[in-house]
Amino acid sequence: MASRPGTGRRMSAVRELDVALGARSYPIWIGRNLLQDAARWRRAIRGRHVLVVSNTTVAPLYLDAVLAGLSGLQQASLVLPDGEQHKTLDRCAEALGALATLKANRDACVIALGGGVIGDLAGFAAACWMRGVDFLQIPTTLLAQVDSSVGGKTGVNLPAGKNLVGAFHQPRAVVIDTGTLATLPEREYRSGLAEVVKYGAIGDAEFFDWLEREADALAARDSDAVAEAIARSCLHKAGVVARDEREDGERALLNFGHTFGHALETASGYGQLLHGEAVAIGMRLAARLSSDLGRAPAADADRLATLMQRLGLPVDLPAGSDADALLQLMYLDKKNLSGCLRLILWRGIGAAEIVPDVTDAAILQRLRSG
Repeated sequence: MASRPGTGRRMSAVRELDVALGARSYPIWIGRNLLQDAARWRRAIRGRHVLVVSNTTVAPLYLDAVLAGLSGLQQASLVLPDGEQHKTLDRCAEALGALATLKANRDACVIALGGGVIGDLAGFAAACWMRGVDFLQIPTTLLAQVDSSVGGKTGVNLPAGKNLVGAFHQPRAVVIDTGTLATLPEREYRSGLAEVVKYGAIGDAEFFDWLEREADALAARDSDAVAEAIARSCLHKAGVVARDEREDGERALLNFGHTFGHALETASGYGQLLHGEAVAIGMRLAARLSSDLGRAPAADADRLATLMQRLGLPVDLPAGSDADALLQLMYLDKKNLSGCLRLILWRGIGAAEIVPDVTDAAILQRLRSG
């Protein structure tokens, strides 16, 4: 895997990292104007049939550039409505129908052009079509660039819970064009910063220190600071995925804050809270719960909350949250085993851990305290 990005602010025009999975290894390219660099990413496409899946927000901005890079191939596009509420089996069926219309063979490729919703849905469609065809991630949101596009988790939501239907299916490559962030709404951008903070919180105290120093630059979208944060986040994620592809151990730590966060997303109705906003609240709850249990210093939970607030992220439960209902939703989390909750807590900044024996009473007390 590539060496750690430097702690300075300047990055080369295109940075390449590797997700080391043997024969299924793949590159992550990070740089500006990569959508126009078809000579680079087109070599990841092995067949002649290509379906580009995007949404109504991203397609008008970037779909033409991607289709132009596919000239000479049998190509089609599917533009879906934007939003988490559309990450459903029905929309996945539309993608499968588009592949059927294209008469896509087993050497086909699905390109996911959009944020995490499109990446998850298009990747799941690729995993299902003829028991698995290639797909390419072109994430256009910060959250997708630093998290969901890397690692091969694909899936859709059910009314009962988030990401309950899915598959591990690794992409052929991840193309991160940092220029796409210029069109990202402020709330979406800040939502993505929650996943950046997570990497420092769970396993890299030095990166957390860097984030505290660079918080103002990140909040202001300083291009060098953002590019460095993306590279360091991807490097962390790539390393974890290479060591634990199917979340049998270490990879579960990447879900710090997510058990609480997914419950909040489901309870509030998909789309009311952005994923990163829910994760930010969830990370604060997990840190506070760790302190409640005597596992971590309360001062570290305060540092985490302060950093997220500086980045414009929420840290408090929405008004009117029902602690009992949230707890029941947490029991649908995929990390649970034999009907028992397995939470990702921490010993403090940079030291997350899997904790299987937290009582319902302790969780309810934290949810009611906020």
